[in-house]
Amino acid sequence: MNYNVYKRARDAAWQFLIDNCIDSLPVRFGELCEKNGIVLLRDPCNYYLGKQQRGVTYIRNNRYHILVNGMDHLSIQRFTIAHELGHIYMNHDLTDSPLGRSFGVHYHPVLPEEYQAERFAMGILAPACVLWGLDLHSPKDIAKVCYISIEDARYRADRMRDLYKRDVFLASELEKRVFEQFKSFVETKKAPIAGA
Repeated sequence: MNYNVYKRARDAAWQFLIDNCIDSLPVRFGELCEKNGIVLLRDPCNYYLGKQQRGVTYIRNNRYHILVNGMDHLSIQRFTIAHELGHIYMNHDLTDSPLGRSFGVHYHPVLPEEYQAERFAMGILAPACVLWGLDLHSPKDIAKVCYISIEDARYRADRMRDLYKRDVFLASELEKRVFEQFKSFVETKKAPIAGA
């Protein structure tokens, strides 16, 4: 994927954390969506969403609505919400849908918008600088602290392995601001995690 596409998503995730004063993990989406005027809904029996659909964002009455597959595990629903927030926050174009105007609902990493939404989601759910501050390496620890699925935690752990090797933390002013915002959380959580 083009580095500028990646960088835009990474920076947008950092800015989102800063703008919303998020300073601890796991991110609490109920409060966050309410604060941003976004209606968060679950489709408990997959009545509106297709079998392969995890979620959709649509506009109704001039408000964004995020509808997630209520049959998915909560950790997967959380990633879907973060993904859809990425589409909203990064101003991706909307398409027609029976629910109203909506973003694409099928994961397709070739599309820059889907890649960005995936990258944005990981960036707000498991910020690399916070994981670094906590000295987290294993998927199990990342999944526990961030409340994400073990599959997503494995993906993040693989990326963190590369970042640890390259030692590229706090190189950006935005990332430094995010780390400063999480500093109290990191200091509080670091000792118990290390001893676990």
